[in-house]
Formats: sequence, structure tokens, C-alpha cells
Amino acid sequence: MIRYDKLFHCLLYPQVGIMGLYGMGGVGKTTLLKKINNDFLTTSNDFDVVIWVVVSKPSNIEKMQEEEKAAEILRVLKTKKFVLLLDDIWERLDLLEMGVPHPDAQNKSKIVFTTRSLDVCHQMKAQKSTKVECLPSEEAWTLFQKAVGEETLKSHPHIPNLAKVVAKECKGLPLALVTVGRAMVGEKDPSIWDKVIQDLSKFPAEISGMEDELFNRLKVSYDRLSDNAIKSCFIYCSLFSKDLAIHIETLIEYSIGEGLLGEVHDIYEARNQGHKIVKKLKHACLLESYDLREKRVGMHDVIRDMALWLYGECGKENNKILVYDDVFRLKEAAEISELKETERMSLWYQNLEKFPETLIGFFQFMPRIRVLNLSGNENLSELPTEIGELNGLRYLNLLATRIGELPIELKNLKNLMILLLDFMHFPVTIPQDLISNLVSLKLFSLWNTNILSGVETLLEELESLNDINEIQITISSALSLNKLKRSHKLQRCISYLLLLLKWGDVITLELSSSFLKRMEHLQDFVVDHCDDVIISMEREGTQNDVTGLSNYNVASEQYFYSLRYIGIRNCSKLLDLTWVVYASCLEVLYVEDCESIELVLHHDHGAYEIVENFDIFSRLKCLKLNRLPRLKSIYQHPLLFPSLEIIKVYGCKSLRSLPFDSNTSNNNLKKIKGGTNWWNQLKWKDETIKDRFTPYFQVHEAEAYFTEESKASSIDDMQEQLVSN
Repeated sequence: MIRYDKLFHCLLYPQVGIMGLYGMGGVGKTTLLKKINNDFLTTSNDFDVVIWVVVSKPSNIEKMQEEEKAAEILRVLKTKKFVLLLDDIWERLDLLEMGVPHPDAQNKSKIVFTTRSLDVCHQMKAQKSTKVECLPSEEAWTLFQKAVGEETLKSHPHIPNLAKVVAKECKGLPLALVTVGRAMVGEKDPSIWDKVIQDLSKFPAEISGMEDELFNRLKVSYDRLSDNAIKSCFIYCSLFSKDLAIHIETLIEYSIGEGLLGEVHDIYEARNQGHKIVKKLKHACLLESYDLREKRVGMHDVIRDMALWLYGECGKENNKILVYDDVFRLKEAAEISELKETERMSLWYQNLEKFPETLIGFFQFMPRIRVLNLSGNENLSELPTEIGELNGLRYLNLLATRIGELPIELKNLKNLMILLLDFMHFPVTIPQDLISNLVSLKLFSLWNTNILSGVETLLEELESLNDINEIQITISSALSLNKLKRSHKLQRCISYLLLLLKWGDVITLELSSSFLKRMEHLQDFVVDHCDDVIISMEREGTQNDVTGLSNYNVASEQYFYSLRYIGIRNCSKLLDLTWVVYASCLEVLYVEDCESIELVLHHDHGAYEIVENFDIFSRLKCLKLNRLPRLKSIYQHPLLFPSLEIIKVYGCKSLRSLPFDSNTSNNNLKKIKGGTNWWNQLKWKDETIKDRFTPYFQVHEAEAYFTEESKASSIDDMQEQLVSN
């Protein structure tokens, strides 16, 4: 929440000539601007003139220019030290066309504007862009009390507590607090307050003033979205449960399944399009980042209510979306009629034991359903054969269920594009020829799941599919690994590869750089349980052992350009991981239980040398080293680490130094975690370096099993992912 005094003080900074206040509709941007205006008018300052303009539409600026020519305005303002306050900007304004000189160090003038779009702040070249957030609970309650009035609140002993519940439902949005508060003025019957609480959770549009004073004003942000794909994705976000995060990759996959991104030929291009849409929705303040990693987004409850209202044609069609918080409501026969009118339905994370009869009926009533997510239903052990009747199904997610065998009827799903079988609790039987019959399949995921029918057979069926783009898979035998090595097509499809080799038929993992280079979309690469990992680098007809590297800028080679995560565990004879410097965009490196490793990177080994320190780990955000008793060094020379956020060290008793010096960046650093004894025994080039990094140190406990950190941090911690759905 912005502290107003700090905000006002920022305006006096000489380097801040233009300031943008951005945030969702109804959050109080105009109120802040009015307060700035009043303070400039009523307090002593050395500004000659304060100008307030409500922009909203370009025509208002045109009207202003009609009153007096821009050239004349410019002539006058050039002689003044002015403050220009512009409320409700939706697009870039050309200041000179308006007759406004650009604020600079000479004229010391100021421009402050409000907008709902961060993009507008960038377009206006604001030196400071400040997001206006919703009110904290205490301030929200104060505003709500003011809107309702003391007389109503004191009219019955139960009403204050009920009013607090109502205020809480507004989630700190000032416009919602005022709108609902005014609607409750004079309502002295507690039963009416009870009904409003129910309406806020189910049918908020029925509350007086909500449509005209709240939803229609918020709708302007939706109307301003540039195309239908962005609008459709925004509305789709309302299908997720309240207060919980939406994993961006999952949202994009749903959008692909629903057809919101148009006809998808290349799933990677569709992902890029999806990320651009999410970014635009965030910049429009219709979605907000849920975590620092920006892997998930959230939707304010009031924005979600507005989206559902829009989807129901502004209140005319209330049954188009059903979001069930309790799956057992579906067992009520009376609700089957609702399903006939329903286009989309949320059943995620409902912990189904088996499909009740009404759910099998659901297949009958919703033959056009395109997205079915049953992930996280840990008691769900089988799928009904009727699932084969869902001819329109394009996305099926069975992640973390107990299903032991896929029904052969799945092969009838000729439109299925995405099939996810990650983290299954038991080995899964996939009937022969099932996968090869899914002729539209573009994404298949089998991460950290074992199958009983043989991965090599599965790979052959995947290879036979014309449309397959992306494969996320676990390889656990020499046969399946060799099959993958022989297939260039499969290699080009791999985005997540887990080599779980604990059964001992692959003692040393040997991979060529050409094999990895063909995996152009590889994002996560995890190796678990083998003696050693050897990567041979091949360039210009030569082959080199990658214990070291030849003397050129390693980032110039595009061997692992897409690789963001590397996890290495239980490789007992592994001595170093020098080859990882070829992953120039690597963000996470996790090494665990490798008892022989002494160096993460070799600087010099025989004829090979790393000569460019600048690019080494330049994108690395997280480095985790866990139970590596012989590890002596990460790298023998200091590194810049311009992106490093977290370094965690546990059980590395021989590691006595970090590759830090006075040039090592701490701009993004959040924490260095390790044991107290380890930290106290570290050696530093000088005490100033130690003093610089000591504030980031935190005592560190043992790490969790590392495969839970892979595949986008195991889908950003699988339990959070499941609940968010």
C-alpha cells in the first residue's frame, strides 16, 4: 500500500519529472491525484501553476486544444514552473502536441498521471511508476464504516460483525467498499445482511449499484483490451477458484485446449502467444503477479466477479459457467438441468473417489467439453469408459491421481491435443495403440510417472504421430534411452527430460552435444542415479571430452539455449559439471548426493580453458548444492552472478569459499542459506566482501528430495498447483 507522504515526497525529487500512478479500476488512483492537487494548492511551494485535466478520451485533450492553441499554451508554460495532473490516461499523449513542455532539470516542472495500464507508464516515459494497491484490512474497514454510516451499524448488535464480513468480501477495493457500503445504508435487519453475504459469493450483480457503479466502470478496462484472444483469456481466468494462484503455464495449456488462441499448429508458438497475453493482462491490472518468481498470477475477487458477469452476458445468462466448491452438489439430480446450459465447469481438486452416476451423465450432457482437469484427486483410481464419448475433448489432465490403467476408449478422442500423466501414484498401464490413435496430440507429459507397458513402445507410438510437438517424459531404462537417442523427431519434441536410472542398467550416462543440440526446446534436464555423466562436445568435425572447454565464448554456442533447469542427483563418480556453462540461459542448478564431485566448473583442464567469465552463470537465479562432501570449489575465479537470487548449501563440509568478489552483483540477491558453522568457516579475499554478503545469510535446514524441485519446480510445488486449480 502506498504511503501518501512518501509518494508526495517523490514528486519533489529533481530526477522525477514524470510520475505514473497505475492500478486496477476503482483502486483509488483518482483519489490520490486529487489529494496531490489539493496539497499543491493549499501548501506552500514554489510552483507557479497547478493544472488538473481529466483525460479519459482523446477528445478531451482535443477540446482543451480548441480552447487555446497548443503553441500559445506552450509559450505560456515555458515561462512557468508547473504541475500538470492528468487523470485516467489510456494511451500515450504527445506532450508537445498538447502544448506542454517536457519536464526537465531546467524548468523543474512535474507531470503526474493515472492509468490502468503499466504499458502507458512506459509509453509516457515515466521516471517513476507506482502501483496503487488495494487497502489493507483496517483501512478497508474504516472506509466501509464511513460509507454505511454509524446509524446503520449501531442499529442492531449483530450488524457490526456481519458488516465486517461484507467488507472483507470486497477485498480492499475502495470502489467496491463504497458501492456496497452505500447499498447497505439504512439496512437494519440482520437477515438482509446475511443475504448480501451470500450474494457477494454467488450473485454480486444482484446487489444494488454493483452493475452500474462498479462492474460497468471496471468493464472499461476489458473493453480496452486490444483483441478477442486477450479478452477470452481474461474471461477464462474467472473459472479458477477465488483467492488462489493460477499457474501461467497451466493457464496457457487450458487456453490452447479451449481454442482461445486460435488454431494451434506449433505448441511452442502458442505458448509464446499465451505469455504475451498474460503480460498484457498484468499490465492492464486485470491480473496480478502472485509470487516473486512471476510463475503464477491471481485475479482480484471483484475483477473475477466482473468477468463472470461479462461471461454471463452482463447477468443475462447465469448458468454458462458453474464453479463448484463441493463436488457432492453434483450428485443432486436437480442440478443436472443446469449442466445442459453450462459451457464450462470447474471440478478441480475435488478429491473424487469415483465418478458418481451424475458425473457419467455429465459426459452425456456436455459432449462438447474441451478441457477436463481431474488432477489432485488422489482417491480417483479409474476412469469410466464413457470418457471416450467426449468427442470435443482437447485437454485431459490426470496428474497425481491413482488411476492404474487408461481405458482403451480414450483412443476415440481424435481431437485430444494435451494429455498429462505426471506424478501418478502408481505405475500406469497404457494400452497398446492408444497413444498412436490420438491423431491430434501435440503435448504428452509423463513426468515422474512409471508405466507398465514399456517406455520404448510408448516412444514409438509418439514418434508415429504427425502433430506431436512437445514431450515431457521420464526415461528409466537403457532400451528407452537408446530409442530416444535414435529418434531425431523425438529429440526435437523433448521439453522436460528426467533420466531416472536407479535400476542400474545405465552405469555411465554418455550423451553427445548433437543429441542435446537437437533438443532445442529442452527446459528441464534431470539425471538421477548413475555413476557419471559425460557430455561430448562436437564442433567442426571434432569431438572433445567436456571435462573442460575450448577457449571461446561458451555462450555463443546454442547447445542448450532453452535449458532453464538442471538437476543432478546420486551420480557417485561425477567429478565436475563443467558442461553446464554451455547452458547460457540456465536459471536453476541443483546438485545433490554426488559423493565424488570436487568442482562444479573446471577453469583449466589440459587443452581446454574457459576464458570468458562474464557469460558464465549470467542468467543463474538459484544454485543449490546438497550433500556434496568433497566439493571444494564452485569455480576457481570470481563470477559476476548478475541474476543470482538464492544460493543454498547443505552438507558441503569441504566448500570453504564462494566465487564472490567486489564485482559480484547483489542487485537481485535475496538469500544465502547454509549452516552456521559452514558460513563462519568461509574464507574471503577481504572482510569488505564478507560484510557485503553477510546480511543475506540465513540458517539452512536440509533440502527436500530434489526431483520435487524439477519440472518448473515440480509445477511450482505440486500441492500449490493442485489447490490453485
